[in-house]
Amino acid sequence: MDARQSKLLVAIIDQFIETALPVGSKRLLEAGEFCCSSATLRSEMARLEDEGFLQQPHVSAGRVPTAEGYRMYVRDYLEPSRNEIVVRKRFESLKEHYFKRKDQERVYEAVSMLVHMMPNVAFAKVPHKSLVYYLGLSNVLKQPEFQEDPGLVSGVAEVLEEHLSTILDCIEIDDKVRYYIGDEHLLPQIPSCSLIVTEYVVRGQKGVIGILGPMRMDYAYNTVALELAVDLLRAH
Repeated sequence: MDARQSKLLVAIIDQFIETALPVGSKRLLEAGEFCCSSATLRSEMARLEDEGFLQQPHVSAGRVPTAEGYRMYVRDYLEPSRNEIVVRKRFESLKEHYFKRKDQERVYEAVSMLVHMMPNVAFAKVPHKSLVYYLGLSNVLKQPEFQEDPGLVSGVAEVLEEHLSTILDCIEIDDKVRYYIGDEHLLPQIPSCSLIVTEYVVRGQKGVIGILGPMRMDYAYNTVALELAVDLLRAH
């Protein structure tokens, strides 16, 4: 196969990959890659067909690659770098989306682990967005304080569903475990509850993880549980 035939085979395969349509000499000339007549291209295409690299679906159609044509293309003429910029840009976009989704899954799993360790609500604010996961409302409903005061139950539900993200934006949160007890944390809906919060970092992005429960909660136990959850997120 001479240089022109090689160039022709590559051009036909590239166009067919892009369009899924048989490639004719007119389209090849319009692409501006060949400085010869249409008759010359048709003659060269016929030779490539005779050699088994191309085939013609029907008489009036252009040519399409055969399996043998593809084999030669990938073996001898494939240029991975031709579309490298496009491929890398697409990959980087998908990779970031992938890691963000994995970050969210990890945070959710940490919250799930916390809520299985204690009779309180566990929550976390996810990096990149205002999304807040929370689990364990059924836990606090079993506590005496909530069974005795149905209004407290509705207050907790309201805070979790409507106000928690805003509250977390308004209080001091860093890498230390912080305690907001009773009306100190400015939650009029749940004045007899406490909030324990701290910061976590995933892939350089900061988030918030914490515990919400009655003032009677076990602060020492919950503090250790929260620190372990942060270590878990940091470890990955």
